[in-house]
Amino acid sequence: MSIYHQIQADEAFAKLDAFHHIIDVRTPLEYAEDHIPGALNWPVLTNEERVVVGTLYRQDPLEARKVGAAMVARNIAQHLDAQRPLMQKHWRPLVYCWRGGQRSGSMNWFLNQIGFKSLQLVGGYKAFRGEVLKTLADQPRQLRFVVLCGRTGTGKTRLLGHLAAQGEQVLDLEGLARHRGSVLGALPDAPQPTQKAFDTALWQTLSRLDPQRPVFVESESRKIGSVQLPEPLHQRLREHGQCIWISMEEAGRVQLLLEDYAHFQARPDAFGALLEGLVSLRGRERVRRWQAQATQGQWAQVFAELMRDHYDPGYERSLTNHFPQLATAPQLLLRDGSEPELARAAADLRARFCERLP
Repeated sequence: MSIYHQIQADEAFAKLDAFHHIIDVRTPLEYAEDHIPGALNWPVLTNEERVVVGTLYRQDPLEARKVGAAMVARNIAQHLDAQRPLMQKHWRPLVYCWRGGQRSGSMNWFLNQIGFKSLQLVGGYKAFRGEVLKTLADQPRQLRFVVLCGRTGTGKTRLLGHLAAQGEQVLDLEGLARHRGSVLGALPDAPQPTQKAFDTALWQTLSRLDPQRPVFVESESRKIGSVQLPEPLHQRLREHGQCIWISMEEAGRVQLLLEDYAHFQARPDAFGALLEGLVSLRGRERVRRWQAQATQGQWAQVFAELMRDHYDPGYERSLTNHFPQLATAPQLLLRDGSEPELARAAADLRARFCERLP
């Protein structure tokens, strides 16, 4: 492969938008774990074929290369046939595999032989992953975070949405993690990303932020469901984040929880199963009462008790441990979780923390 048909990682990442498409030729399993944002998956080996070639290579490298080459050629032919409408004149794609080796080299060779100015990413996904980790280590130190702290159900996530709608910079960690960060936090029909995919989504968001402007973020534990925050970001939020305490009356909090967890009302059995995870903390008798309330449709009661007896005590202990500056943090009271009230609160936060006003 000619070096003129390759591009170094740092140059490629600085101008990803210059390519008409990004082509990931790894297997569907590799692609599903994580990929460069926006990349299309044109695997030159299927999941099963990669296993076959890898197993054979350990026994007979030459035979593995012959078998693999035939598989790759057939798969590339299928992609070229299926994707003809995509490949218009002057089409310029970026092609990558795991390390910028034979898989992406083969696809890139075919595309250049057709006449397209295709480029192979030197270092492949491995180089991209290195760039992600480097940014996640360095970028948080350059940002000024305003951390929204408050008990469960005080509308912090919705408040972030209103801040974004009013033009402010927001880092929605729960949105990126697709999880609300509690034992009940899994979203219906929205599985969490892998750790690598979460890192990539976080990289993409952080890369777009302006260090000259504040970034609003909700206080989070190190772990959100099954994914973890990078330690440099977690440390920056804990040690240098500017905290503000968000509070709301209990009736408003219960109403927000009823809305956020409405999907459980059709599946009280699933709700009860998740509560089993609280037995060691809150005791079997109390958990059974909450499960019975859910089965009987007493959702307001069960959420009110969960707030008072489980979420509030644990959350406040965690916040105190992780955010020592919280003791002197300013406060913001929301009357309820209505849209007008959230919009008012967002405007209040902008007036307090943002120099750039409309």
